[in-house]
Amino acid sequence: MNEKRRLPRKRPEVNLQVTDSMTGKIVGRLGDASLDGMLLLADTPITDDALYQFAFHLPDVHGRLRPVEVGVHETWSEATRINGQIWVGFRFIDVSPEGERVLRAWLGLADGAPD
Repeated sequence: MNEKRRLPRKRPEVNLQVTDSMTGKIVGRLGDASLDGMLLLADTPITDDALYQFAFHLPDVHGRLRPVEVGVHETWSEATRINGQIWVGFRFIDVSPEGERVLRAWLGLADGAPD
């Protein structure tokens, strides 16, 4: 299969919970991320074509968890083989400046967060 995404994605090595910033509830865990979007393994229903504000943490080079806050747009979803879980793709529509630095560092790109 040929990769058709513009930017490389990375999968976390540990389970990283994703929280809905508006409700404070955990919606699932991070499947992968790039500079322009993320894959979520959702434990709760996600509305098609909706906008959300999410927060999650990514480890820095020393293993410390750094916060990332994003505004996202749901672009697709697909049921998993596990009852009640859904794969959901999101496009980032807003990332805080600090969150972008953390994300860049985690992805191994230039202009990452300071250690």
